[in-house]
Amino acid sequence: MGSALSTPDTAEHLVGSFVGDVSIPLSSDFWQKLLELPFDAELPSQRLHQACQLLVQNNRNTRHLAKILFHLACYLQESISTSGVLQLVYEKAVNAVYLTSVFLKHLIESAQDGDVELYLSLHDSESIPKNILRDQTIENLVMRNVLNFIASVDVSPNTYFLHLELLNFMIIAISTQLLCGPSPGPNDVNPFLDAAMAQDSHLVTSVVCNLLLNYITRPRVPFNRASYSIFYDRSQNSVLKRVGSAAANIVLLPFSYLISSSSEGSRNPIADSSLQVLLVLIHYHKCLVSEGYSVLKNQVSASSDSSPKDNTYFSDNPYCRALERAIDCELDCVDKEGNAHSDQHVKLPFAPLFDTLGMCLADETAVLLLYSFLQGNSTFLEYVLVRTDLDTLLMPILEALYDARRMTAYQIYMLLIILLILSQDTSFNAGIHKLILPTVPWYKERLLYQSSLGSLMVIILIRTIQYNLSKLRDVYLHTTCLATLANMAPHVHRLSAYASQRLVSLFDMLSRKYNKLADLRDGKLNIAENNSIERSSLVEDMSAELQIYTDFLRLVLEIINAILTYVLPQNPEVVYAIMHKQEVFQPFKNHPRFDELVENIYTVLDFFNSRMDAQRMNGDWSVNLVLQVIIMNCRSWHADGMKMFTQLHFTYEQESHPEEFFIPYVWQLVLSRCGFEFNAGAIHLFPADLPTKKLDNGVVRNTFQNDDFD
Repeated sequence: MGSALSTPDTAEHLVGSFVGDVSIPLSSDFWQKLLELPFDAELPSQRLHQACQLLVQNNRNTRHLAKILFHLACYLQESISTSGVLQLVYEKAVNAVYLTSVFLKHLIESAQDGDVELYLSLHDSESIPKNILRDQTIENLVMRNVLNFIASVDVSPNTYFLHLELLNFMIIAISTQLLCGPSPGPNDVNPFLDAAMAQDSHLVTSVVCNLLLNYITRPRVPFNRASYSIFYDRSQNSVLKRVGSAAANIVLLPFSYLISSSSEGSRNPIADSSLQVLLVLIHYHKCLVSEGYSVLKNQVSASSDSSPKDNTYFSDNPYCRALERAIDCELDCVDKEGNAHSDQHVKLPFAPLFDTLGMCLADETAVLLLYSFLQGNSTFLEYVLVRTDLDTLLMPILEALYDARRMTAYQIYMLLIILLILSQDTSFNAGIHKLILPTVPWYKERLLYQSSLGSLMVIILIRTIQYNLSKLRDVYLHTTCLATLANMAPHVHRLSAYASQRLVSLFDMLSRKYNKLADLRDGKLNIAENNSIERSSLVEDMSAELQIYTDFLRLVLEIINAILTYVLPQNPEVVYAIMHKQEVFQPFKNHPRFDELVENIYTVLDFFNSRMDAQRMNGDWSVNLVLQVIIMNCRSWHADGMKMFTQLHFTYEQESHPEEFFIPYVWQLVLSRCGFEFNAGAIHLFPADLPTKKLDNGVVRNTFQNDDFD
């Protein structure tokens, strides 16, 4: 070991010693030399991959990953605690975080069959400074200092790149989730995530607050500052000349996307990375085993009647709880009962958060953050509902749904659930019809002039249903759209002509689908008349689909009924649309599921048809003349003859095990945006088809020797 350390401190030698099979003491000055390595001599990407492979082989004995993490934690502690920190301290910390990230990432994605073993404990023989580590684990020490830096050090020109590297490090450290299955289990190994969850509540609150403030304020890259030698000169601490271009994508790719002039130039590295880290943290669920239950025994005993899932539970997530308890810092911090809020609440400026979300909703991560706030934080939901400029949020959502073919099914779900949550509030449903849009430039099929936001929402929801019928054919998506329309129906005010037409056309389209299915079923039953088994199977299969369309048709009829029953005088265009296509309701007058609802529609039709007949006109009726008669007679309309139905009200409830949806979804979003690739072959969280660089491990093993670095 002594002879190894006496050789020149070149990049190849220091990296070679780090990945080699000789354990270097924690107290050696080698670690300072390694972490402050200038890397003026670039390490080729293939050599770096070879080095990573050697570390995988030797880390169990050397515990070098634990040691480099320990020294990284010390660097961060110095960056936090030193008054008047010099720029050089931050630059050294950036180098240390980056180098650690490169090797940690490779160790994680090299795990075999999802079995993560990073060997984060030090050997008993190691001399450990007790005043630093105390009773903590290495992962807890590192996460505490990383989170402390994020929580206590503002993003400034001096600290910008260290903040960015620490956020990248966080994503890498918690990426062990990618190696777990889609449903969290008690055997999952996520040491850094668990360490993050174990931090005290004050630190958690500060971290959540600062990550959200990063997202809101969107700190700008300090390009024009001469002091940032990290990116702009050939100083000994240059990040750009460290470990070879192929491996340096953790820093280089964000750098290149910062200076890009593409349409994504509005993206912000600190804001984006902060949101990605926050989404992973708030959706993490650690699975624990109930007391007295043994997973191992249950796996061994084939006769056991209880399943592991029945004997497990999820621990509380402090980051999720902190987000759900966030309050508006611009209001008096007193709750409805008059109690002052404690310092344990995340205090955020809700107005800039609202505006930032509206600006960024074209991105799925922003949609997921908005969902998380609306679903979990009643204070923010109430704030949104009293805003008079709801178009700030709704217009980006509706525009995205308008072009649904460009979105994933996940994104469509999230957007529709957000609309459903909002539609649960009566003031929202009334308010969106008071907000008039001069034009809707992105709606191409028709010129929408002076249309209300509520009318546009009806149009887009119906369009989404039509898209779903032709492409996705997802019952849940259909139900969500119709549930939102049902919540809106009793509060519709001056629905536009086009929206009214689309509503009646939706019933027409579903009824044709229904009739086609009914005819198809009857035809197949006639063919299979002599085969009782085949006939029974056909009845079961066809009846299930027919029942779905029966439910959809009834729901649309209830939506139309709610408008006619509660707000007919304010919606003459709906009456006109029903009169214009009244023949579509005729086949369902005697249907046992629809007859009472259709009877109400014909009560309205009879009333207005009789008023039309009373107007003895010479010549044809124009649209305007018909509307004038409808508007005039709306004043004398009374719903006394209508059969009253219970007013529909749908609410959104999150699934009992939301983690099975959200954890894979969050990580798919993170990997598509974080700026560095992950070995798709190691991912078990979801089916991965991410592009990966091919590495011939056989060649690596056969050609690489540690003494090549000497």
